[in-house]
Amino acid sequence: MARERATALLLDFDGVLRRWDPAVAAGVEREYGLSEGVLGEIAMQWGRLQPVLTGQVSHAEWVSSVADALAEPAGGPDRARAAVEQWQRYRGEVDTEVLDFVREVRAAGITVGLGTNATDLLDADLAALGLVGELDVVVNSSTLGVHKPAPEYFQAACQALATPPARVLFVDDEDWAVRGARSAGLSAHRWGGHADLRYLRAALDH
Repeated sequence: MARERATALLLDFDGVLRRWDPAVAAGVEREYGLSEGVLGEIAMQWGRLQPVLTGQVSHAEWVSSVADALAEPAGGPDRARAAVEQWQRYRGEVDTEVLDFVREVRAAGITVGLGTNATDLLDADLAALGLVGELDVVVNSSTLGVHKPAPEYFQAACQALATPPARVLFVDDEDWAVRGARSAGLSAHRWGGHADLRYLRAALDH
């Protein structure tokens, strides 16, 4: 049986609409004599990351815990704090091709939401990147208190989009998130880059 045509689009933020240049973190690590990749490694440790993605701790508290963990390798707490602050000043870049696609889809009458595991800094990031008003809804895990790929996350996202799951197309660059969305009844596509836009246009039939 063919699926119903999607009438709403739910997009991941990091890795889809926002890109991060790995050279920024690498430059900070070199400057402070840290091992390559250590900033991301420490920041993304699940025990440290999960509380900030579900709103149990603030972005500032999470950043502070990363600096604490870096104190020894950075050569003291002050240097660790300075390194983390410098790294955090960079807030990524908008993928302009994806943004153009979002604008095109919305102009065709399709509701577009941002579905992201993010901290309480998300609204400030959207403002800094000029994305306020570019999306119909924003579904932030730290506001909801539950993160992708939990079914409750996708239920809340569909409610925010005012669209039943079978009519929502979800796009994410992570397999586990795509699988979670499908389990929750959404159509889902694993993002591989701009070549996928042609498929997404066809899936949305516009």
